[in-house]
Amino acid sequence: MIGSSVVVRTRSWIVLCLGLLTVGTPAALASDCPGHPDALGTSRTLVVDPHEHPRIGTMQYRETLPLKDHEVVLTFDDGPLPKYSNQVLQILADECIKATFFIIGGQAKANPEGVRKLVAAGHTVGTHSMNHPLTFDRMGIEKFEPEINGGIEWTSAAMTDPSKLAPFFRIPGLMRAEGVENYLISRGIQVWSADFPADDWRHVSSDRVYQLAIQRLEAKGKGILLLHDIQARTVAALPKIIRDLKARGYRIVHVVPATADRPATPTTPVEWLLHPPTETVPIARWPAVPNFVFTQTQTLPAPSLADLNAQTGYQPLLPRRTMAQANVAATLPVPDRELFAIPEGSIEVLLSTTLSRRAATRLAMAAETPRAATSKAAKSQARRTAHAAHGAPKHAAQAKGTAPRSAAPKNAAPKSTAQNAAPHPTRVASLKKRAQ
Repeated sequence: MIGSSVVVRTRSWIVLCLGLLTVGTPAALASDCPGHPDALGTSRTLVVDPHEHPRIGTMQYRETLPLKDHEVVLTFDDGPLPKYSNQVLQILADECIKATFFIIGGQAKANPEGVRKLVAAGHTVGTHSMNHPLTFDRMGIEKFEPEINGGIEWTSAAMTDPSKLAPFFRIPGLMRAEGVENYLISRGIQVWSADFPADDWRHVSSDRVYQLAIQRLEAKGKGILLLHDIQARTVAALPKIIRDLKARGYRIVHVVPATADRPATPTTPVEWLLHPPTETVPIARWPAVPNFVFTQTQTLPAPSLADLNAQTGYQPLLPRRTMAQANVAATLPVPDRELFAIPEGSIEVLLSTTLSRRAATRLAMAAETPRAATSKAAKSQARRTAHAAHGAPKHAAQAKGTAPRSAAPKNAAPKSTAQNAAPHPTRVASLKKRAQ
């Protein structure tokens, strides 16, 4: 009897503890979805503190929700609109999925019952301004403050319990501005962007919405999905998106704000990065250099002549200005413009072009050889050339009248030497033109 009573008590304690664990777990698992044993369900609930991480969503910010691999957060904007929002609610209920809705104040004013349905179903409700203007990036505080406050007031007024309104805000069109963000953060409101959208606000088919959602999710592996519960294409694409999430092993995470009775989920700063750096993956971006604050701003003195280890024997060789003022640099006079002038047609100009280098070289060689140093062999060679020209048949007609061209005067230099010493004017002009 004693042994059996101990066993019964032990079993009772186990059942009681399991019951407490089940009650204390806000996540709805697939097995806890009545009538839908194959439902995707909600794997866990993530509690966040807006003060610790005021901006999330890698489409615009550095941080995002601390999700594990293959975890997804579903978010819906612009509702509630009964025609489509009620269908989205039913699809999520059939799969026991909890999501986050960003409400427009004008929609809450026109359809307060739709806001109450969201709260009753256990979804998180944030705000999305009063009228959804796409000019938040250009607004002053006198314009965006009424938009923010109006959306909060009408959404909370539609709720039976206004404390159910989460301090989450998504800027319409994601048209972020630093002034808007600072205002929201000063009020303890977390600014939500997203990690990837499905473009369901564009005029695309529901199949395209489904494809974009899955492709972009697969590219990142996890994150916040941005959808709209006021579009027919979203209603048509949502079941296919959920079906693929289930087939690919993704899990749904429900996000709620921290309260006094519900502390934030313990996390580390690196978990708020979409892809935390690891030791096996190199970081392509170097850390920023910090701005150092120096305690003293006094400048160092300029080095003196003694600091240069100049020997005493060489000091007279230094300029007087340097000897008199060792900490002042001596300046050189400005060179005259004529120092850099190159005469037109000079050898330097001819050498500047590839085609004129041979001609310039010949001119330089001829200038170095004096005319008086012409050898006797060159003169005799010129005479022999002239004599041969006189005796050639083809120059017989020239012998009667003028002298042949090859015959040079008695005291003249050979033809080749004369051409090197004084080139033909036409050839020099051609070389100048090429040099230009």
